[in-house]
Amino acid sequence: MSYRIAVRALCEFAAKTGDLDLRFTPSPTAQEGIAGHRVVASRRAETYESEVALAGEYRQLSVRGRADGFDPIANRLEEVKTHRGDLSRQPGNQRALHWAQAKVYGHLLCQARGLDQLTVTLVYFDIVTQRETPLSERLSADELRETFERQCQAFLAWAQQELAHRRRRDEALKALAFPFAGFREGQRPLAESVYKAVHTRRWLMLQAPTGIGKTLGTLFPMLKAMPGQPLDKLFFLTARNTGQRLALEALTQLGAAPAPPPEVVSDGAAEAEITPARAPAATVPLRVLTLIAREKACEHPDKACHGDSCPLATGFYDRLPAARAAAATQGWLDRAALRDIALTHAVCPYYLSQEMARWADVVIADVNYWFDFHAMLYALTRELAWQVGILVDEAHNLVERGRGMYSASLDHAAFRRLKPTLPGPLKRPLGRVATLWQALADENAAAGGDAEYRVLETLPGKFINALTQAVSAIVEYQSEQPIALQSDLQTFCFEAQHFCRVAEVFGEHSLCDVERQAPRGRQRHAGARITLRNVVPAPFLAPRFAAAHGGTLFSATLTPEAYYRDLLGLPDDTPWLPLASPFHDSQLEVRAASRLSTRYADRDASLTPIADRIAAQFHARPGNYLAFFSSFAYLQQVAARLAERHPELPQWCQAARMDDAAREAFLARFEGGGAGIGFAVLGGIFGEGIDLPGDRLIGAFVATLGLPQVNPVNEEMRARLQALYGRGYDYAYYYPGLQKVVQAAGRVIRTGSDQGVIQLLDDRFTHAKARALLPDWWPAPILD
Repeated sequence: MSYRIAVRALCEFAAKTGDLDLRFTPSPTAQEGIAGHRVVASRRAETYESEVALAGEYRQLSVRGRADGFDPIANRLEEVKTHRGDLSRQPGNQRALHWAQAKVYGHLLCQARGLDQLTVTLVYFDIVTQRETPLSERLSADELRETFERQCQAFLAWAQQELAHRRRRDEALKALAFPFAGFREGQRPLAESVYKAVHTRRWLMLQAPTGIGKTLGTLFPMLKAMPGQPLDKLFFLTARNTGQRLALEALTQLGAAPAPPPEVVSDGAAEAEITPARAPAATVPLRVLTLIAREKACEHPDKACHGDSCPLATGFYDRLPAARAAAATQGWLDRAALRDIALTHAVCPYYLSQEMARWADVVIADVNYWFDFHAMLYALTRELAWQVGILVDEAHNLVERGRGMYSASLDHAAFRRLKPTLPGPLKRPLGRVATLWQALADENAAAGGDAEYRVLETLPGKFINALTQAVSAIVEYQSEQPIALQSDLQTFCFEAQHFCRVAEVFGEHSLCDVERQAPRGRQRHAGARITLRNVVPAPFLAPRFAAAHGGTLFSATLTPEAYYRDLLGLPDDTPWLPLASPFHDSQLEVRAASRLSTRYADRDASLTPIADRIAAQFHARPGNYLAFFSSFAYLQQVAARLAERHPELPQWCQAARMDDAAREAFLARFEGGGAGIGFAVLGGIFGEGIDLPGDRLIGAFVATLGLPQVNPVNEEMRARLQALYGRGYDYAYYYPGLQKVVQAAGRVIRTGSDQGVIQLLDDRFTHAKARALLPDWWPAPILD
């Protein structure tokens, strides 16, 4: 059995030494890098060969890659690296890595073409000036072979232990048994569908209701499929932190944790109802990694990422081998475990996690790690030719998350506050940005007097060009005067870079709009927030789906099917499978207020009827309830009216900004045997992903259909969706709103023994269109 490795990965493992240093960026963006390579190739003769596929073997290693270019007339191999800024400031360890890559390609080329010598050239291409800086060495085939073998020897021991780990992993997964005596109702067809999808190299849209055990039911078949496909990695992607916790719990049940847990927790029902066939133990040698966002993992957010500033960046690559080995041995790399290993070896936890993504079997991460512009897991998969299976939890969130990934906004007010503090070298490039930005704001004001919002027919090209040049200036300045991670200038630089990248791929799937910002302090002129707003993420998500071996999108709410197909860009052959609920209509009472309107114009009139309805239900059956409203303002109005008319009822409210401790305190009020009303926002943090089984929650009130607010932005999105799909109102308002309702109401029945009530507080819930989007296992609503 041979170990496949890409040239770049081989050299990054074997040739990187010294400090972690982000002061010099050779490839600012993937798009700029591709464009730079094309420019260099276009300047070469017709005989020049681009993207030369090469391969070689060394003992158990199979090394593959593509050299950027070869000139057979000059007998010169070129490795092209794009950059911006002064090349003399490039860290020495980065230059050494580039030479190692070029020389390995040189050996593979000599071997393939029978060459006895070769000129190896590093071509540094400045994306701003379009200038090339070539660095060349004339080397014999023997010298290149020695470099190749030296790199391979440095990696060989690791490769051998990786092959041994892969054999142990696959043998254990072939023998893996479901951890309970039987499947829950509906869980077996769920598992079979996931297994079949990955075996046929397809994606699956799976509408799996609450209580079926989706997390365990999808992880188990995907793990069973890994040896047979074979799959290098399994990515479990979530839109919320609760999904990550549930994935870790399910993997613990499957025996991947280093020790048995004290109790078993599940994502929909108390597992005490099912007798385990065997006690969970660390019997499956899986490396499980949880990826954490940089701002949460950073130990020194006030310091820049280089050895002269951050102690965890000093000598990072020198200490990385020991930390990497310890992490691989540990295997179970949740946030706490990875941090402990990193600090023990004095390396950055965030960048250790980035490294371990290469060596983990199961990676649990936010959806952005695969789907967004800068998706690390997607980039590694493409670069290293991994075969990956993907599970996307709570996939209904991917529409809005996808829009956010491919949207960008610039805040004029924040920029104005930043401008007086700019260092001298940046005043001129950012001054031009300020001038053009203010011109856009003035045009916006002139277009409609006091216009608050306007959609531009074309992109503001001059402004974007100035912004691109300003970003280059900031990056160059940063290479000399590093900027702290949390500084205002660094924040603006990140936002501006993202804005420019979104502008590069702007099309009919997006809008460019300008919103008026009132002048503050001594400012005499109104400002303008500029937004590139994605409406349809499908064109961007489709390549991500295509790059995977196969996978499953699963959620309790993936209806209607066409809405998700259109907006997510799934392959045409993606099946959509709804599974029956394990719950029965006898467990739930549904009531709909047929004479109550919660439309915006009727909000004031609805306060007393809703408060009295909540009180009547509470007195009829005391217990814990959640009451959901479309906004904090509406929530607070009803809560105040309830307190006024029924002061005996205990109540607590979600606040606009709640940290982890406040969220836990809110949920802690839902004690078994308790009684009170928790007020929450529809579509917010308590509207999905929380589990309050038994009598911790016996009912929910849902006021309004959850429709997004009618405003100029949403109206423009409706118009664009109407033009694209002919279902503008449904796609912009109706379907997203009812999705929130179903998710919120789904908090009530969580186990097979739960009994509860759902009160739908609006007459529109009695309409056939709304009822068609409610779960089919619910009983017909009782109309009041």
